[in-house]
Amino acid sequence: MANESRPCPCDIGDRFDYGGRGQEVQVEHIKAYVCKPSASTDKAVIVIHDIFGWQLPNTRYIADMLTTNGYIAICPDFFAGQEAWKPSNDWGSFNDWLKTRNAGKIDKEVDAVLKYLRDQCGAKKIGVIGFCWGGAAVQHLMLKNPHLKTGVSLYGVIRHFDDKSNLLHPTFFIFGEKDDIIPLEQVALLEQKLKQNCKVDYEVKIYPGQTHGFVHRKREDINPQDKPYIEEGRKDMINWLNKYL
Repeated sequence: MANESRPCPCDIGDRFDYGGRGQEVQVEHIKAYVCKPSASTDKAVIVIHDIFGWQLPNTRYIADMLTTNGYIAICPDFFAGQEAWKPSNDWGSFNDWLKTRNAGKIDKEVDAVLKYLRDQCGAKKIGVIGFCWGGAAVQHLMLKNPHLKTGVSLYGVIRHFDDKSNLLHPTFFIFGEKDDIIPLEQVALLEQKLKQNCKVDYEVKIYPGQTHGFVHRKREDINPQDKPYIEEGRKDMINWLNKYL
C-alpha cells in the first residue's frame, strides 16, 4: 500500500498485478507499449508515464482502459532507455536523476510516436494524457505541439511551467486536494494565469481528499473511501478525450 505519510517526492502507491493486453514495439529509437481496440479507429491517445517509467503495470492498465473506450493507446519510453526511478533508490539523488530526464525535452520522441501512429495505425486525431512527470510533459506539449488535438494532465508538476499558460489545445487538469507535491496555492495560480491568457477550452478540477497519483496509483479495492474519486477521475479523463477527439 501507499505510504501516505511520506509521499514526497513521489510514492509508487498500490502496484497493480497486471500484465497488459497490448504488445511492446520499437518506434524509431524508443520502445513503446501499444494496445488497439477490436474495431478500427482513427483516434489515438499517447500515454506519458510518471517517474516509474513506461513498464509500470498501473500505467499500462490505464492505456488498456483507453482501448476499451475505443482508442488506440500507446505508452512510449520517454526516458529513451534510461532507467526509471525505483522506490528503493535514494531520494537524496532524485534531483540529479531528474536533470537527465526533462519533461520539457521530449519533442524528438513525440515526433517519432506521432509518425508511428499515423503511418502504422492510421491515426488522424491524436490526444495525450500524462501522470505526474508525464502530466508536466502534457502541459509542455499543449503549449507548443500543433499536431495534438487535446490533453489531460493528471497531477502534473506545475512549477516546471508556472510562467506559461497560453495553451494551443483544450486541456483538462486533474489535481488532488491533499497532494503534498502540488500545493493548492500553485493550482490557484495556474487557474488565475489560464483565466488571463488561455484562449482555448480548459478545466482545472480538484478532487476532495485525494493524494498524489490517485487516478492511476491507487487501487479501489485497497482504498474503498477513495474509490468514487478514482472512478470519477478516470471517467472525467475519458469524457474529455471523447469531447475533443
